[in-house]
Amino acid sequence: MIPEDNRFHSDPDGILADSEHLVDGWKVEAPDPSDRFTVARLTQLLREHERAGRGWAGASVDDVLVEVSERGLRMRENVVLRDPRGEIRAWGSVHDRAEGRMLYAHVVERGLPDDVASSCARLLFEWADEQARAVGLARGLEVQQIDTGAFADDERQHRWLESWGYRKVRTWLQMTRPVTEDESDLVPDPAEWQKDAVTIRLVRRRPDGLPDSVDLHAVHQVLEQAFRDHFNSWEETFGEFVHRLLEEPGHDWDHWWIAELANPDLEIGPIPVGALVGTVSESANGPAGSYVGYIGVLDDARGQGVAKALLNTIIADAASRDRDRVGLEVDADSPTGARGLYEAMGWRTKYVTESWHRDVPVR
Repeated sequence: MIPEDNRFHSDPDGILADSEHLVDGWKVEAPDPSDRFTVARLTQLLREHERAGRGWAGASVDDVLVEVSERGLRMRENVVLRDPRGEIRAWGSVHDRAEGRMLYAHVVERGLPDDVASSCARLLFEWADEQARAVGLARGLEVQQIDTGAFADDERQHRWLESWGYRKVRTWLQMTRPVTEDESDLVPDPAEWQKDAVTIRLVRRRPDGLPDSVDLHAVHQVLEQAFRDHFNSWEETFGEFVHRLLEEPGHDWDHWWIAELANPDLEIGPIPVGALVGTVSESANGPAGSYVGYIGVLDDARGQGVAKALLNTIIADAASRDRDRVGLEVDADSPTGARGLYEAMGWRTKYVTESWHRDVPVR
């Protein structure tokens, strides 16, 4: 279950007030999500960070609210750094993602002098270390992993991460595929169709419009098992899983699919062997797209075209909704051959990101 209160330190000033990295006259505080000027400023900082790191910006207010809203703070904590004039110049965010894994993101204004920017980065790293100890202690761990990301071409971010003891551990390809109107015929009906002994269907909905809990548990179990041996996979409870995905901008129950294998034992019923969780990708300058947040197939069902069937389903669904693309992320070193499948189906790399890790002793 999701904790009612998060496991982090909620008073950044109590952690950082005496830090040697705090520039004279600057203040640290938690951002106020009800202040539209604060949210707008964080959005601006995030977009500038993206533009510097990959050449273009895509973040929106919704992306910021995922981190700082009251709902998001059940599993997150944030800090901002204000200069003597009260302007926010840097922002850090941590996410209690799963037992043993804490996500961390930091954004420092690009126009600051190098020495000031570096001091901001070191202050945020110090804050993240303390938050890692707090969440690790609450979970009863000896070591807490911090997992952060960087754009592949962001040399400033790389330099800071290396200086604080982070190590680059993985490369991710952010891929996209164009969708054409005629591809709505790729599958008979994206809501439900059959390929040999496998049925692809949306999660069932109750009369009140909410998803069937049995189907949601099936999706969670399939994805947990499918990713069990993958890089940096940490067990996530059902409550954590659903809560996190509900927060995603673009969440839509009509983008959750299950793949079921027919079972000769009719009393038991079909067996879930695959799942795909998608979202809606909004665009400020054109049509919306679809995004594959998760796709997983159980080991025993691999090699039978289940993953391709799920991918064709979201492509056909996107085409039927007049969307122009489907995006996804893939591990550049995935041992499953996923990258080859995606490229064969028309996906191409748009930009590259990296995972950087730091292990923090809790006690």
